[in-house]
Amino acid sequence: MKLSRRTFLVASVGAASALAFAREALAAPPVVQESDPAAQALGYRSDATHVDKTQYPRYAAGQMCGNCAYYQGQPTDAFAPCPMLGGRRVSGKGWCGAYIRKS
Repeated sequence: MKLSRRTFLVASVGAASALAFAREALAAPPVVQESDPAAQALGYRSDATHVDKTQYPRYAAGQMCGNCAYYQGQPTDAFAPCPMLGGRRVSGKGWCGAYIRKS
């Protein structure tokens, strides 16, 4: 079977486009920054040891995203998606006001 140059170029462009879309679709969601408005509304901190206990009295030592019911990763994962922050990734050592202990 002999391919023409035109058929080869069209197939190459199609394959390159498919790879580009697949790469973008499989990319991990962005990491939430503490300066993000949604993160600020929930009191998100990327390191739970920096939570101001006077501002967030619900915080207790040992609470962190890694052991929260909303954390969509393994407790040992450094970052994982959180539905409370739009599916973006949060730090496993972080904390926010939506914290609920994983049962």
